[in-house]
Amino acid sequence: MLEARNITVKRGSKVLLSEASVAIVPGRLTALIGPNGAGKSTLLRVMAGEFRPTEGSVHLDGEDIRSISAARLATRRSVVAQSINLSFPFTVLEVVMLGATVPGFGVRELEAATSARQALRAVGLSSFEARTINELSGGERQRVHIARALCQLSAAPRPSSETAALLLDEPTASLDLKHQADVLAVIKEQSKNGRAVLLVIHDLNLAAAFADDIVLMADGRIVGRGMPDDVLNEDLLSHTYGCRLRIETGIDGRRLVFPSAITDRLSKGAVAE
Repeated sequence: MLEARNITVKRGSKVLLSEASVAIVPGRLTALIGPNGAGKSTLLRVMAGEFRPTEGSVHLDGEDIRSISAARLATRRSVVAQSINLSFPFTVLEVVMLGATVPGFGVRELEAATSARQALRAVGLSSFEARTINELSGGERQRVHIARALCQLSAAPRPSSETAALLLDEPTASLDLKHQADVLAVIKEQSKNGRAVLLVIHDLNLAAAFADDIVLMADGRIVGRGMPDDVLNEDLLSHTYGCRLRIETGIDGRRLVFPSAITDRLSKGAVAE
């Protein structure tokens, strides 16, 4: 389990996070949602070990990550940031292989290439391996970096008893509808395979469709947590986002979230007909 305990982050006089606690459990996908500036990305980076909190601590299987070396931490968690810029014209296969060639992994080049190709297949980019990363669209690059993170976790020399955590910061932001669904299906499969997955996402309907647990944030605090049906309620979301939101039930029984202006307009159109 990857657990943040009472995390507070201050930058000068500004409080970015205040006493935030969350547990990411193997076998479940946890979505972090909330308006811009809520502290979602900051919390993810703290839990990844990239930011040191002002107060509080992060534990991986009960061990404070501050006591875990960078090399060992790399075997137990991988991260996909919002944007990653590579200035060298690496091929797609070379970028994904970076996940398997972390110092200390001891993975041979042939094994790394095999792991990388499996990850590319998972994100639907098998035919892209010889292309350079700079040739790709923003959405294609994002899928490459997701493949790199998957490759890292699959290649890491890690006992099966240790948690493997995948942390992703808005991985679908640059993707079209089809590839949003495809990538989230891959990410969901990672949780089904026993990995602890933390996903920052803005689209509430995608969170409802794919997440097992949802954590709602506002102003650096956690203001709601639980299963999608518990967190996605009209009053809580409307108050958090500062606009009136409506909850509808889809044909598959999942909750759908809309600004009330849209549902009101649809209702008026139906009456007019």
